[in-house]
Amino acid sequence: MLRWTAGVTRMDRIRNETIRQKIGVAPIADKMRQACLRWYGHVLREKEDSVRKTGLNFEVIGNPLSEAERASEAALLRYVTYGPESSWCPP
Repeated sequence: MLRWTAGVTRMDRIRNETIRQKIGVAPIADKMRQACLRWYGHVLREKEDSVRKTGLNFEVIGNPLSEAERASEAALLRYVTYGPESSWCPP
C-alpha cells in the first residue's frame, strides 16, 4: 500500500525501509514493542489478585534448567501459547 501511495513499483528496486522512511511510517519492530509495553502497563494497573498479575509475579522454586532444556521449553511454550500458524507476536 505504501508503494502504491508513493508511486513506486517493484521494478524500481527501492527497498521497503526506504519507502517507509520517506513516507514517515514507524518501523514494525517499534510498533510491536509499543503494543507489548502497552499490554505490560495494562497488567501493572490491574488488582494484585488478578490472574495476569499473579502469573507475572510467579516464581518457580527448584533447580535451574540447562540451556538445552530452557530452549526446548521456550519452543514448546511458544507453540502452545500462540499455535503453529499465528507467530506474529513471539514472546
